[in-house]
Order: sequence, then structure tokens, then C-alpha cells
Amino acid sequence: MPTLVALTAAPGPDFVDALRRIWDRGDTVLPVDRRLPEPALQRLVEAMSVASIHDGDTEHPVSVGRPTEPGDALVVATSGSTGAAKGVVLTHTAVEASARLGSTALGVAANDRWLACLPLSHLAGLGVVTRSIYCGTPIEIHDGFDAARVESAARGGATLTTLVPTALARVDASLFRRIVAGGAEVPAARPPNVVTSYGLTETCGGCVYDGRPFEGVEVEVRDDHIYVRGPVVMRSYRDGRRGLRADGWLDTGDLGHLDALGRLVVDGRRDDLIITGGENVWPGPVEDSMRSLPGVVDVAVIGRPDPEWGQRVVAVIELEPGAALPSLEVVRGHVKEVLPAYCAPRQVDVADALPRTAAGKVRRAALRTAQAETAPEGHR
Repeated sequence: MPTLVALTAAPGPDFVDALRRIWDRGDTVLPVDRRLPEPALQRLVEAMSVASIHDGDTEHPVSVGRPTEPGDALVVATSGSTGAAKGVVLTHTAVEASARLGSTALGVAANDRWLACLPLSHLAGLGVVTRSIYCGTPIEIHDGFDAARVESAARGGATLTTLVPTALARVDASLFRRIVAGGAEVPAARPPNVVTSYGLTETCGGCVYDGRPFEGVEVEVRDDHIYVRGPVVMRSYRDGRRGLRADGWLDTGDLGHLDALGRLVVDGRRDDLIITGGENVWPGPVEDSMRSLPGVVDVAVIGRPDPEWGQRVVAVIELEPGAALPSLEVVRGHVKEVLPAYCAPRQVDVADALPRTAAGKVRRAALRTAQAETAPEGHR
């Protein structure tokens, strides 16, 4: 029976070669973030029932390990932003479908070349590698994101890449033919060559580009809940839970709607919705409105319990070095210029750096439970 191998090789040719060798012998790969401290690595290995660890040169048995199923390509640990990571089991059929359908959606041609500069432990980075493997597109792999190296790669011939919004803001996007941006809220104002991606680890990453699902992928919105079905959807979770309805539909845990042209609009995670004074507030538009404030590097908007309003809107701001935190009155006035008054934050906190997952998503659950550094009161 095939087993699960934790792959800790450094991003680059050694990673790709090791991945291919493990696949060729019929085993399944768990890509591991090399930045994990040893105790965290051991917890992951135990939780995923890994049989061995491969560092790109040698392979070390660690336990008997629970077998995987024939045809399983990957077990990818979710970001764990709201709790313990889950292992998502993706088959070769699903990974190949994602690679080919995504390449078709982007119009990938013989003269294109991918750049992978995001962690290979998550689909945002790993999906670039699998597209190269299945579709034969040349690839350049960086060991982490560095804006100068990314721009240099583009000038050297890389035409395609995937970026999270924080990285996108730090490079000249016009240097690439196409950039796929996802993993977090993509600002509404973006260059025309940037494709917004929607998907989950459970769908092999992005399976909806600019609101349109890949060919053969079905998306439905039922009572504001987003469901996905198709060849890119996972087989199960590593703990044995299928995670799908009997008819193959995946409940994404996201809320959204279809616009007038039938394109999917993602409003956010169900847990991200803030209900304040009976009004629904989504973080994305509030965050977009605040990013233009002087000195603001980034912002995350969350809801915290409030005895009067049910939840109060809280803005957690990451500032440029030496910049002053804008007052609550300034923040509220700025937001109310473009959004209803109930969307304006009632509290402003400051963070040295917003907590993020390796894929670049803000860990809102951590912010919701964190002790506020500043908590000025405000009024509608």
C-alpha cells in the first residue's frame, strides 16, 4: 500500500525531483513548510500519520504510518487559521485537472514560464509546480518572496506567477503577462493583467478566475452559501472524513452571490461576517477604504463582542515605521465617505505586524481573541 511522505526539501529543482520520485513509486506527498520549528514538525507528522520524511537527499522512516489510497497525490495541510490543521487528500486526477484547466483559463502558451515564489507547502505555491509538471511549462522557483528577485525573474523571462495581495502590492505587476492573485482579499483596484482567484485547499486551490469557474467545475450559491463540485475537488480529509455531500458538492464555508453577469462574488467566510446593530458588515470593503489612509501598510477588520451592538467593528492597523496611528474620528470619517456609517470602526487597534498564515491570509481568529492595544470608543 502507498504511504505518506513528508517532503521538506528546499524550494527548487531538488524539491521537484523528489516530488516526482515519490510519485513515480506510487507514494503520496505531504509538502512541509521548512520554517516549522522541530516540535511543530513532529506534531504535523503525527497528526497526518506520516511514514517517512524526505529532505530532498535522504529519506528517514519515522513511524509505520497509516497507508494512503492508490491514486492519492498530495495531502496538504490547511492553514489552520481557526484551529488545528486538517489534511486535505488530493488525487492525481484532481491535481492534473486543476493544472490543465487553470492553464487553459490563463491561455498558457509555449513561450510562457512560471515563477513560483510562495511557500510550496500550500496550493498557492505548490500549484505552480504541479502545473509545470503536468503541462510541461518551464518554471523558476524561489525560496521565498523577495520583490527585487521577483521583478528580476520577470525581466529574465518569467511571464506568469501567483501572488498574495500583500506581495502583489510590492512588485511592478506590468512586468508579467498574467498574475494570479488569491489567498486573501484582493483589492478592487488592481492592474488589468491580475486575475483574481477563488478556491480552497479542498479544490486544489483556485478553481474560479475573475468570477468564472473552470470548465467542468460547477459553482452554486444556495441561501448565500457557496458550493463547488467538479474534477478538482478533494477525495477526503486525512482523518477519514469525506467532507463532501453524497452528491459530490463541497460546502466551502464561504458566503457570496452571483452578479448581474452570473459571475461569482465572494463576500467572505461565514465567521468573518460582522453583525452590528442588526446590520451586516463585511471586512473587505472597510479594509479597502482604509488602506489609503496615510501611514497604513495594511489593515484587518474584525468583529468583537459588544453589549450594545452585539458586535462592534474593530480595525487592526499595521503602520509604516514611525507613522502615527490615525485617530478613531479620522478613521470613521474616512470610511463614511464611501460606506454606510454602520461600517465605520468603533475601535482602532495597532499591530506591529498582522498575524498571517504561510499562504498570506490574515488570521482573523487570532485578532478577535487578542488583547487590544488601544480601545477608544466611538459613535455612529
